[in-house]
Amino acid sequence: MLYYLHQLKGVIPVLGLFQSSVFRAAMAAMTGFLISVFFGRWFIRFLHRHRALERTEKGDSERLVEIHREKRNTPTMGGIILLAAWIGATLLWAHPRHRFTWLLILFTLGLGALGFIDDYIKLTHAQKKGLSARGKFLGQVLLGAAAGWFLYSFPLIPGEANESVSTAIFLPFYKDLYIPLGVFFILLVILVTAGSSNAVNITDGLDGLAIGCAVMVGVTFAIIGFPVGDKPMSEYFFIPHVPGAVEAAVFAAALVGSGLGFLWFNCHPAQIFMGDTGALPLGGALGLLAVITKQELLLFLVGGVFVAEALSVILQVASYKLRGKRIFLIAPLHHHYQFKGWAESKVTVRFWIISAILSLFSLVTLKI
Repeated sequence: MLYYLHQLKGVIPVLGLFQSSVFRAAMAAMTGFLISVFFGRWFIRFLHRHRALERTEKGDSERLVEIHREKRNTPTMGGIILLAAWIGATLLWAHPRHRFTWLLILFTLGLGALGFIDDYIKLTHAQKKGLSARGKFLGQVLLGAAAGWFLYSFPLIPGEANESVSTAIFLPFYKDLYIPLGVFFILLVILVTAGSSNAVNITDGLDGLAIGCAVMVGVTFAIIGFPVGDKPMSEYFFIPHVPGAVEAAVFAAALVGSGLGFLWFNCHPAQIFMGDTGALPLGGALGLLAVITKQELLLFLVGGVFVAEALSVILQVASYKLRGKRIFLIAPLHHHYQFKGWAESKVTVRFWIISAILSLFSLVTLKI
């Protein structure tokens, strides 16, 4: 909404800054952080009063339940803090009439609603663990299909000549090599967003782990959004030019700021957990950012921690079913290291370090 203040720059020249995408991204990050911190304090007290507290005794491993015993009665559904700050900052600083702004907002809120239903069932039905895996996945697929259909019907890169480019997947390190997918582009969007959403949800098992790694991925896509959205810069880096991708960068910056604000309360020992209300939309939005910036395969690199966490679960289940043996002490991977005796804070910080290194390397690949 503040974007239109630039129209008054003839009267107050400094208001011309509100047209600058870099300025708006920086302010979105700052606004998201402030909303998270100030709203978070009140919301945590609200959740305590209404007994919206995590029940760690519902875990599948007795040893894990014992390790996390001190986390009992910690408020959950903290994703509401994240979403309020994230969407609020985006509405304030992104272009309010751009299609990417509303696509990202509505998609994120859709996954947030799905996660809220899951968390609500867990809190109100003592014998249930939330939505069934099938029901949750169906919701993710439907939302991904809706986003994919929109981007297929209204191409990322307008123009009849660019139709195959808009629905193509680009191969890293090969600047002019891409695979046109046509209508199967919708399937790609489903796979990327649902996979990313579930991977972040799996990673969300230690204080600050998922949100810290997501912030680093968000920083990467916020930076990438600028050259992708600027034609001269995209030509310099030999990457696809997507008009309007700077609005995705503003959205990603709002994610970073609100995520840091949430981390203020979620760092060890956590005062609140994000729950599926935060984890599902966080992962899904990162996937959609990768699609909009035409960096779907790069997501596997920059989100390497999330990929490793998801793979650890897949490999563990497959190995046990096929061989009757486990690869890890427990899956996902972060709990494996806890079982090896690592302190929770050590696991989290080391995963953050890996995520930071992957983010830096991912940015370097733009010039390779």
